[in-house]
Amino acid sequence: MERILCISTYEKGQDLLRTCAESGVRTTLLTVDKLRNANWPREALEDLATMPENLTSEQILNTVSWMARGRRFDRVVALDEFDLEIAAEIREHWRLPGMGVTTTAFYRDKLAMRTGARDQGFPVPEFCRVLNNDELRAYMAEVPAPWLLKPRTSASALGIRKIHDSEQLWRTLDELGDRQSHFVLEQFVPGEIFHVDAIVSEGKVVFSAAHQYGRPPMQVMHEGGVFTTRTVDRGSKDWKELTAFNAALAPAFGLGHGVTHAEYIKAHADGKFYFLEIAARVGGAFISDLVEASTSVNLWREWARLEVAQLRGERYVLPAVTENYAGSVLCLSHTAEPDTSAFDAPEIVHRMKKHHHAGLIVRSDGAQRVAELLEEYSARFAQMFLATMPAPEKPTA
Repeated sequence: MERILCISTYEKGQDLLRTCAESGVRTTLLTVDKLRNANWPREALEDLATMPENLTSEQILNTVSWMARGRRFDRVVALDEFDLEIAAEIREHWRLPGMGVTTTAFYRDKLAMRTGARDQGFPVPEFCRVLNNDELRAYMAEVPAPWLLKPRTSASALGIRKIHDSEQLWRTLDELGDRQSHFVLEQFVPGEIFHVDAIVSEGKVVFSAAHQYGRPPMQVMHEGGVFTTRTVDRGSKDWKELTAFNAALAPAFGLGHGVTHAEYIKAHADGKFYFLEIAARVGGAFISDLVEASTSVNLWREWARLEVAQLRGERYVLPAVTENYAGSVLCLSHTAEPDTSAFDAPEIVHRMKKHHHAGLIVRSDGAQRVAELLEEYSARFAQMFLATMPAPEKPTA
């Protein structure tokens, strides 16, 4: 009997867990104590195990190795960005197939992925590791401000600081102290930000969908506002260039099979695309629902099918893909259970249910209709629901 150990310190991935069970694979979920009673599909699990938060890697290795005495696990899957490293350590410790620690870093560590992209000839904004003061001085002398100081291993736009001059950088690094080497300094490139969500099988991208953010995620995270993203026009130059860029880059760092969420920026200065970051996981902020609305592909289910196919030595076959256009509008709400019933366009296909969040997904056979709805709805969301709060230091979902 095949078994998969899934690890997630956040509540997500229910469709993956269900699909594993439907495929006849016995699945154990390891999560944190506070999520013991979360909305997990318990009928799909052989076991649900929990652990305290903030355990060391050694403590988690000891925990799962004790669990493995009674169950033989064939694969380890991390459902969330923040569990990728420990999953890689477990694979190496148990000598299981899948990404090890070094490969995982290219899909987790912003310095590693930028270095890897640059070394392979992909365009990236100019960057510098935060390690040697002479390197930083030379970088600032050559690359004009402003710059972005980014945590190397945080997800989304968490912890990013905009730096306007060298004095601000030195003060910030003094504040960070010994933590400063865990950051990377990057040129601030004004432009439009896109995300490409993909499926990789046998080292090749077999599916991808390109979408464009309304306001940059960093701006929404730090200044508040309504988050939107929508499908790029499939007949456009942007779609073609992004699809080709991502097809070359997503597997280039060593991912043989899995799902990826990558972000690119189209610079205002030259109109070219530059690589920003990539993760070997399903995108957050309801992006999986958006991708399913526009393509009929559920990334969580397909990730499970990929893992099962690899486990059984079978060839993964992509399901039928549709070519609709979809967009999402989402914001933090000042009411606990916001009522979106006043939004009644027939294109609405999903209403998000999350505490203190208002959100909708719309779908149409035309890109322009989606753009019109998002423009209208984002303005109305700002009037009816929008609440703001300081950007969290740690992710909340």
